[in-house]
Amino acid sequence: MATNALRSLWAEPRPTNAPDRRPRDWALVAVLICWSLLEVVLRQDLAPRPLLLLAVLAVLGPLLWRRTHPLVAVAVSFGTLTIVDIVRILTGSQGALLNSISAALILAYALFRWGSGREAASGLGVILLWLAITNVADKTSLADSVAAYGFFLFAAALGAAIRYHTKILIRDIDQAKAREREQLARELHDTVAHHVSGIAIQAQAGRAIAASHPERAIEALAIIEDAATRTLTELRAIVGVLRATQDTEFAPQPGVAEVEQLATDGQTRPCVEVTLFGEFDDLSPAVGAAIYRLAQESITNARRHARHATQVTVAVTGDADQVRLTIDDDGSAAGGRAPAGYGLVGMRERASLLGGTFHAGPAAERGWRVEAVLPRTGTPR
Repeated sequence: MATNALRSLWAEPRPTNAPDRRPRDWALVAVLICWSLLEVVLRQDLAPRPLLLLAVLAVLGPLLWRRTHPLVAVAVSFGTLTIVDIVRILTGSQGALLNSISAALILAYALFRWGSGREAASGLGVILLWLAITNVADKTSLADSVAAYGFFLFAAALGAAIRYHTKILIRDIDQAKAREREQLARELHDTVAHHVSGIAIQAQAGRAIAASHPERAIEALAIIEDAATRTLTELRAIVGVLRATQDTEFAPQPGVAEVEQLATDGQTRPCVEVTLFGEFDDLSPAVGAAIYRLAQESITNARRHARHATQVTVAVTGDADQVRLTIDDDGSAAGGRAPAGYGLVGMRERASLLGGTFHAGPAAERGWRVEAVLPRTGTPR
């Protein structure tokens, strides 16, 4: 697992579509140029001017493309600095390089922030080689040499840490988006499927009785109009949430009290009866919404798939620790039910996310039974 984590960390793509940071990079280069010029004017213990110019260009130039080509930037910068130090050693030239070349620490950071694993390893070798040679060229003490290694290793570690943090943040955001998509998919399925199924049933009934009982066909059309209006209202609410970027006003979610509204007046087949037992005052809003959606989807499935069903019974029982939902229909089992689609998957996910259980299958005597048990607090197990 550790190996896979490291591979995932160093497989992060480079910021090809990141915000344009070129103005910021040019400003950084301008500040470093001013720093270098100030040192040239004020300091007397410097190496020959050609070597200073080459060292400064070796550091400042690669800063502009360190994000997109970190290994190339490190190789060009530290490779050139290595050549400069070798020339200083061979010619015995006196004087030090500019302190502004300490900006090379940024390149070490960039190598581990945006480079791949192989690039980071190769670039680190180039940096360590330069550190060994520059300590000889400047004849630094042991303490200064250790400090130099420490600074560059710290910059590399910081780049790796920021990379890891960014990777985790992106992963968390992707997971949150996936959860939101799943929730929206369940809401769309539960809401639209319920109302559209009712519309289809009423349309079929209206067509069957239009010739013999036109007044009842008009009643069916009124029911269809009401169901279509509710569907459009809920769809607009969901689309509004998707399109709004901030200050979104969320409508209250339906709860156990709204389950009673799923009952029918007995004229529509199958007839839906709803019974509530127990206390639901301190029920978690998430659990209440889940109970409503589970009941809604179960009724929709009964209307779609229960052959010759005349009645659907919905019972919600609340006790001290949990809420039990039971839905039974008296449909015929001949030929079996339709294959499980997204409806059963969504219901099982709803129950599981809240730490509950879910079961759906043929009843002992006749028809189909759906059972869900949810904890009152809605705390996942």
